[in-house]
Amino acid sequence: MHTRALVLFSGGQDSTTCLAHALQRYGHVETLGFDYGQRHRVELDARLVVLAQLRDQFAPWRDRLGDDHLLDVGVLGQVSETSLTRDMAFEMEASGLPNTFVPGRNLLFLTLAAALAYRRGLQVLVTGVCETDFSGYPDCRDDTMKAMQIALSLGMDRRLLIETPLMWIDKAETWALAHTLGQQSGVAGGGQALVDLIVEHTHTCYLGDRTHRQAWGYGCGHCPACELRARGWAGFQPPSSH
Repeated sequence: MHTRALVLFSGGQDSTTCLAHALQRYGHVETLGFDYGQRHRVELDARLVVLAQLRDQFAPWRDRLGDDHLLDVGVLGQVSETSLTRDMAFEMEASGLPNTFVPGRNLLFLTLAAALAYRRGLQVLVTGVCETDFSGYPDCRDDTMKAMQIALSLGMDRRLLIETPLMWIDKAETWALAHTLGQQSGVAGGGQALVDLIVEHTHTCYLGDRTHRQAWGYGCGHCPACELRARGWAGFQPPSSH
């Protein structure tokens, strides 16, 4: 039976929702972040604030939330020429992929997460990849995740489960899932509290903008990540209002 999980946690909307999912589901949950020289490095600060707020506001999850880990994977910035690791405009490339695609990022992240999980005795890797609201990134696809699960389990000689709670839902449904998870936490008003926490403290904007406060949170409002988050917010209705 799976009881211990490691969440790939950036401090953004998606990974925070995945963290709530894991905290509701597993008895022990650890978190893992990556510093790869990303332009939006402010997310590395935001993730610590989110963890503190979860511990403070959601007492039923507090004892389940274990150690946080941060790995330096600056090598990604050395091998990739992308708008997430360079000061360059967001645009589509000849391949049909946006230049926000960092080749091999999720593959490397999952490999390192699996190695850490092996050492820490964690059985499940939880990641916020998604095929519904994404930019065509091949390393976010369900087939990629299934292949990685097989490869990592074989390579570690230990059964690892890769869990993708957001794989088949869009951003509006991700907001709704967060609301539902907050309700299920046992905290009074937990649904709205978790949504408010995500709005106020998580970071998604690719430009690292924490000066402009939108209805859905902080961000520039025009980068691909902000546009996606804004569209999801516009379509979001708390489950209780249906």
